[in-house]
Order: sequence, then structure tokens, then C-alpha cells
Amino acid sequence: MSRWTSPEDLRSRLQRYWDKGLLLSVDGQSPGFPLRLPLRGPGASDLGTRYTQARDWVRQWAQLESQADCALQWREVNSRQIGRNALPVAALFHNRDQALAWIGKRQAARDFDRIRGEMLARFGALSGWLERRPLQALALKREWPKLIAVLQWLGEHPRPGIYLRQLDLPGVDTKFIEGHKKVLAELLDQVLDPAQVDDTARGNAGFEARYGFRAKPTPIRFRLLDPALYLHGLGDLQIPAEDFAGLGLQVENVFITENEINGLAFPDVPRSMVIFGLGYGLDKLSKTNWLADKVIHYWGDIDTHGFAMLDQLRSYFPRARSFLMDRSTLLANEPLWGFEPKPTRKPLQRLHKAEQELYQDLCFDRLAPSLRLEQERIGFRYLREALAPWDCWVNRP
Repeated sequence: MSRWTSPEDLRSRLQRYWDKGLLLSVDGQSPGFPLRLPLRGPGASDLGTRYTQARDWVRQWAQLESQADCALQWREVNSRQIGRNALPVAALFHNRDQALAWIGKRQAARDFDRIRGEMLARFGALSGWLERRPLQALALKREWPKLIAVLQWLGEHPRPGIYLRQLDLPGVDTKFIEGHKKVLAELLDQVLDPAQVDDTARGNAGFEARYGFRAKPTPIRFRLLDPALYLHGLGDLQIPAEDFAGLGLQVENVFITENEINGLAFPDVPRSMVIFGLGYGLDKLSKTNWLADKVIHYWGDIDTHGFAMLDQLRSYFPRARSFLMDRSTLLANEPLWGFEPKPTRKPLQRLHKAEQELYQDLCFDRLAPSLRLEQERIGFRYLREALAPWDCWVNRP
């Protein structure tokens, strides 16, 4: 038995138009008015078999037509049992205001129209964004004065070279910008000259670089593995990436390991250093030009992401070597194999032949499903053996 359309069903249809932003659209995406929404109701046979229900259904809609902001389209139906009867077959809304009244959104629409008028008076380039994000614009109605202030200020002070904390606008603090980076980025991309935007910086983490603010310094943690290289007696240091890029340390070998404890426990090696804890943040080293003529050894997990990080490092330093990331190390430590939760299978173009073969084995589960050998699980004696060519063991426990 088919269900007849109720007034609540009609409200639900209109609510869906609202939820899609269509009742706020002005560029032709709206449903168009007058808007006709068909009603599913009783047919001729129902008038004979379900007369009481059909009568009550018709009375309900007739009452709504006299009280609510909509008109009904009627059609005459002929029944053998009770003759001709008029039944509503569609609801007609002559304008947007009538449809909005049915779902209680008149005031919200007025608020949006006011926001749109104010925004376009200042930033005509935002018309497209307002069409795409009307409900987001409405949800931010209390924040627009602050958002406008940021847009205007950056338009007048492109790429200011200051920290967000130094932005001195009424009511706008660092927490406000941190909490609204996504929408601010969408708006700034529309209103700023493209020459003022660094399109290579993306996402919340790249907000400062994208619009020319100073970012929180990125730290590089490293240890000097030769006491002769200590800086003012210090061998374990963490400094901003910009300062690290200017160090120009007189080392021959640079070991890079993802795991922090590996970096802390790394044994002494003449004329060498170890950098650790960067993960996929290897791009922090990309501007460290003095590393280009060093012998770089990368020690990551033997899993798909470990090889992806090696591939990334070689995009900055093509001669970088892998360290303890070979098949023999993997097989020798089989009892310590683990599981990689979310392997990557993206093509890696910078791996050497043996590395590529092992990477493919990991990608396609040829040795074990989602296989991972974490670097910190590898026995310490394997590290000692790998470092033997440097004759580096200097009485460390």
C-alpha cells in the first residue's frame, strides 16, 4: 500500500533544498519559482476502499492551503462508488519566501542576504564562494566582521613577514585565526592577487607560508657523533631549520633515522652526525645545501612508508644511501616482524634496484601481509656490524 504525502514530507523536501544551499542560490542553481512539488495521494480506487482515510487526507491539505504559505493544485477524480471528487496533486510555492516560511528559515535567509550584500560591497570576487558556501557563510554570521578585517588588512599589507601573534586587529587574536584557517584560506585565495599567494604551501600547516606570515621555527634534532665536532661542548642539539641550514658542519657522514631512541643511542662515529625524529618531515632538510656533498645514510623502517621516505629524501639529495633497509636484514629479523596498518603502494621512482624489488614485495604482500620491520626492533649488534667499516666503536656501553 503506497504512502500518501504528508505535510511533514513536504517540509522534508524543502529542507533538503535548504541543506543543499539551493534556496539561497541566485545563479540559477535554485529550484526556480513558482516551485511545484507533486503530492502522492489517493487514487480513484482508494476513494471507494479507503474513503475515510482519503477524506481526512484531503481535509488536512485543504486546511493547510487556507492557513499556510502555499497553494494547492487540484485535480478531479471520478470514482464509481462516490462520483467525482477534487484531490490535491501538487503544492505550489509562488516565491522563495513562501517556501522558507514552511521550514522556518525566513530570518536565516534574510541574514544571508545581508551578509552577501555586505561582503560583495567590499569583495566582489567572493560572489562565487558565497554561491558555493551559503550555509557556511550563514553559520559564520557572528565572525564576519573579524574575517573581513583580516581580508582587508592582508589586502593592504601583502606578505607581511610577521607572526600571526603580531597581527593587531580589534577582536582578532591568534586563536581566532588558528580556528578559522580553512575558511580564511578559501576567502584569501579569492580576494588576493595571485602573486601574493605561495601556491606551493597548502593546508592549515602551510597557512603562514602561503600568505607570507612568519611560521613557528621548525626544529631539527641532531647529535654529533664525534666529540671533536662538539659545539661549545654540546653534542646533542635541537635548533631551528633555518639555523641548521647555515651551520655548515665539517662532517663526512650524515646518518638520518626516523626513530628518536635510535638517534639517542647511535654510537660514536668519527667525523659523523645523526639527525633523527623527522618522519615525513624530511623536507625540513631540503634547503640545507651543505649536506649535498656529505655521504648521507637513511635508516628507516623496512616497510612501504620507510621506502617512501627514502624516495622523498633522494628528491633533495639524490646520492643518499639506504642503511639497514635491505632484504638480508629483514630476513635475519623475521621473529620481530610486525604489521603496517596503512601501507602505501604509490610508485617510487628513486629507489635502487634491490630497494625497488623489496618495496614491491612489501606492496604486494609477497613475504607476509602488510609486513613491517620497525628500525628500533633490529638488534643492536646489526647496527654495530653495519658501522664496522668506520671502526667507530668508542667505548660506549
